[in-house]
Amino acid sequence: MAGFESFVIFAEMRTGSNLLEAALSELPGVTCHGEAFNPALIGYPNRTELLGVSRAARDADPMALWNRIREAEGLNGCRFFHDHDPRVLGAMLEDRRCAKIVLTRNPAESYVSLKIARATNQWKLGDARHRKEALAAFDAVDFEAHLETLQGFQVALMHALQVSGQSAFWIDYEDAQDVAVLNGLAQWLGVAGRLSALPSSLVVQNPAALEEKVANFPQMEASLARLDRFNLSRTPNFEPRRGPNVPALIACDAGLLYMPIRPALDHALRNWMAGLAPLEEGFSQKTLRQWKRKHPGHRSFTVVRHPLLRAHLAFAALQSWENMAEIRAVLRQSYRLPLAPEGKVLKAADWAEGLIAFLGWLKTNLNAQTSLPVQPLWATQSTLLQGFAQFALPDLIAREDRLREDLAYLVTALGAEAPAFVAPEPDTAPVKLAEIWTPALEQAAADTYSRDYMQFGFSPWRNKGG
Repeated sequence: MAGFESFVIFAEMRTGSNLLEAALSELPGVTCHGEAFNPALIGYPNRTELLGVSRAARDADPMALWNRIREAEGLNGCRFFHDHDPRVLGAMLEDRRCAKIVLTRNPAESYVSLKIARATNQWKLGDARHRKEALAAFDAVDFEAHLETLQGFQVALMHALQVSGQSAFWIDYEDAQDVAVLNGLAQWLGVAGRLSALPSSLVVQNPAALEEKVANFPQMEASLARLDRFNLSRTPNFEPRRGPNVPALIACDAGLLYMPIRPALDHALRNWMAGLAPLEEGFSQKTLRQWKRKHPGHRSFTVVRHPLLRAHLAFAALQSWENMAEIRAVLRQSYRLPLAPEGKVLKAADWAEGLIAFLGWLKTNLNAQTSLPVQPLWATQSTLLQGFAQFALPDLIAREDRLREDLAYLVTALGAEAPAFVAPEPDTAPVKLAEIWTPALEQAAADTYSRDYMQFGFSPWRNKGG
């Protein structure tokens, strides 16, 4: 016996969940209570209560209904879709005595079926003589949103099961019409009963081929052809996630919060913010929340800079900052990077060679393939922003090459008068990037920081003012 005390069918509209529920409910001792947590109904249309729990009581405390389902005689469960009450989802996923059944269907099929059901208002069919017919109109934007919703929910389910070390019974729409597979599900659930046939109370509503059910099928074919079904264009990302780094944030009493991305323009921005009001820093999450409450209407910002310039400045900091001495030693000894001797500066030609080598090493470091951790100094700006977002999102992501305009806009939003921002020299390295720039350097930076180039729309540095 599997030892399950309850079950949940994770499904979506038009995936065959009515048939699967009917099949399970024909097994002795098994009861499925429909869409028990659908916000628009309780279990089934026109019901006002389920297992003695009213819809109003369920909405006030969904766990009350889930506990009734779990405690009911026999093996009880329900169907759960992505838009059902999320307050009960965690309890379902965390409960190892709750069997998880994941029902899937070809998303193009489910989308067309959904469009037909909405057009006919027929959601179940018990006799083919009563079928209502309509053609679906395929909408590419609507379908892509449908697909993203389905995939997002399934990925979330899979992740929750993986991190908790659980498994689910995955079943496809076609398999749900196979008695042998349904009996395999019964065995997995640990129930003794078996089915001899599919439930006779339901039939397939739209058995025709897709081209017969879609009014604009050629348009549908063309739209589906451009979808990246296998996510071939995805850039793999193995960079470790980062926290929000709240202690590094800088605020001023005018209600402005600066979220630095290293290597940062701290000196110039500190002076500019101090011209607005006294600075505050050294925050914890608690004190930053207090600061936010004390400053209604507050605004926050960060500054992103071109990835090649940022790597160039990180390379300079790596060779000069005292706290990088141990990292320098590892890079020299283990990775043979041509860094300057301690206290020295590379010549321009050697700098270019060193920067190329650094970018090559950096690509492997960002993919968690080196013995050294990823430093905030050279972590991708995309990942650093995601770290900030765990606590607070910046209102403005400013670009270094137009800081004067971006900061003026930000202070106007605060209702304050902006002090003049004096833009510093962006390249503070002892060897200037303009002296050593080559297409090879640009390509190395694009290969290393491909996500940042894509996310922020960076063009080649030479065209941005190098």
